Parts: sequence; C-alpha cells; structure tokens
Amino acid sequence: MGKFKIKPDEIRRMSPEERERLLRELKMKLAVLRYKAAAGTLENPGELRETRRNIARILTIINEERRKAEKEGKRKG
Repeated sequence: MGKFKIKPDEIRRMSPEERERLLRELKMKLAVLRYKAAAGTLENPGELRETRRNIARILTIINEERRKAEKEGKRKG
C-alpha cells in the first residue's frame, strides 16, 4: 500500500469484500505506523494522517450504503 489518497469513487466501485480487506490492511498499517511513531523511527508523519483518513473514507462509505439498504428495506416492508 503506497502513500496516496484513496478516492471515494474508487471505494464505491469495490465489492464489499474488497472494502473489508482494504480496511483490514489499512488498520494493520496504522498499527505499524503508530508503533514507529512511538519509537521515533517514523520517516513520514503525513503517512499516519493519510492512513487514518483513508480508513475514515472507507467506513463512511460502508455506513452510507448500510443506511441506504436499511432505508430501502423499510420502504418495501
């Protein structure tokens, strides 16, 4: 996983399984980055921030889609 911003439209095009896998990878990366920051060996502090933001983007889209599905379910039932 490189140092880059994941765009919301890229996340929306992913399958739910791909999103969950990416989310797990980013959370593991965040743990490593936090460890490096605590040890004082983090080379790029911006990477920590961008990883947190990417996690937030994924979670936001997952929650949007979950709420949308719930709302459509209430309309039908």
